[in-house]
Amino acid sequence: MRLTLEFGGGLELLCNSVKIHHVDVDAKSGDNKLIMRDLLSWIKSNLIKERPEMFMKAESVRPGVLVLINDCDWELCGNLDAVLEEKDVVVFISTLHGG
Repeated sequence: MRLTLEFGGGLELLCNSVKIHHVDVDAKSGDNKLIMRDLLSWIKSNLIKERPEMFMKAESVRPGVLVLINDCDWELCGNLDAVLEEKDVVVFISTLHGG
């Protein structure tokens, strides 16, 4: 499934300083749909090059990371169980800033 992933608020530094990624992610075997839980696991394995603990806590994003699916807060879409579709845009923005 072709998706666009965007990282901002400093999270892009965890992905070789690249803000926008056009990726192909397969659903788990035997499943026809891709959910956010699977996407986060894929990101951790394939995009995050260092300090994955700055992006994820357990199987979800860390507190302070805003997640938007097609400009809609993922909390309104089902969080980890939100179903993704072809050409969706998923944005991750850190709301925590050092001082």
